[in-house]
Amino acid sequence: MAADKPEILLVGTAKPVIVGGLDPIATVHRLIEAEDREAFLAAIAERVRGIAVAYTANRIDAAFMQRFPRLEIVASFGVGYDHVDAAWAGRNGIVVTNTPEVLDEEVADTALGLLLCTVRELPQAERHLRAGKWAETPYRLSRATLRDRTVGLIGMGRIGRAIARRLDAFRVPVVYHTRRPVADVPYRHYPSLVAMARDVDILLAIVPGGEATRHLIDAEVLAALGPDGILINMARGSVVDEAALIRALQARTILSAGLDVYATEPLVPAELIAMEHVVLFPHLGSGSVHTRARMDQLVVDNLASWFAGAGPKTPVPETSWRPGGGTVADAAGAVSAG
Repeated sequence: MAADKPEILLVGTAKPVIVGGLDPIATVHRLIEAEDREAFLAAIAERVRGIAVAYTANRIDAAFMQRFPRLEIVASFGVGYDHVDAAWAGRNGIVVTNTPEVLDEEVADTALGLLLCTVRELPQAERHLRAGKWAETPYRLSRATLRDRTVGLIGMGRIGRAIARRLDAFRVPVVYHTRRPVADVPYRHYPSLVAMARDVDILLAIVPGGEATRHLIDAEVLAALGPDGILINMARGSVVDEAALIRALQARTILSAGLDVYATEPLVPAELIAMEHVVLFPHLGSGSVHTRARMDQLVVDNLASWFAGAGPKTPVPETSWRPGGGTVADAAGAVSAG
């Protein structure tokens, strides 16, 4: 064990790219291998300077981070980071990083796949064929189509723009809802989500999770979307009021839904599974070997850059780090000392 190597706690599966990248530059403690979790953490807590989070299902809250008095950085896998209390970390001089951009195109591809599957009932048609029913009767004509329909994007970040580019190629009109208009996009902005839901045929959610967007899509929004409307959720399960969505689907308040995310993953409500008029993906958004490897590598790159003294590569907005070196906490100390 090299004395100058930083000690890093790996939370989640020991993914080959992450482990292979970190082992040469750090002493890696793999939580998944601990027989006694509490004893394992207690033994290393005083030495851990970084945490690598391999999956977004792993909660990194304030209580967990407080166990490590020398903690400097939490490098998390995935563009969404609502599983990390980034606000608390930022207030306490801890850097948080995520893995944006490297997954944008893959998630946008998946979003279009889910949209097409839901609108044209492609999984249902395949099940019809596999059940041997095609010889008896052709699969029904799909009620919905992308022709003469407008998609309302909820969110217009990097992935939202990648989705919009694809819809442009499909010649499908796009509008969007965000709290504030986004510069340099040609699409109509709706300050009101309910108003946009009334005007469009399809809502596609691609916003971060967390309290700010919790149940953003509720019964009122679904009612505004109407009986010919379709909801596609590529964001987080928490963005949709799942109970309200189930009621809307059962009552045919909306036509259909395509979901890649759920409120309590990997548990999916039995009511959704029982419905033939919804399409359900098991959180596939970035799920290719190519893209997941790039995301894993960015976790490594953030930690390597930080411990080399070059700062984080992709800090989240709440993070304590600022360009030029140092942290918000350091800056505050310098001001009070001066």
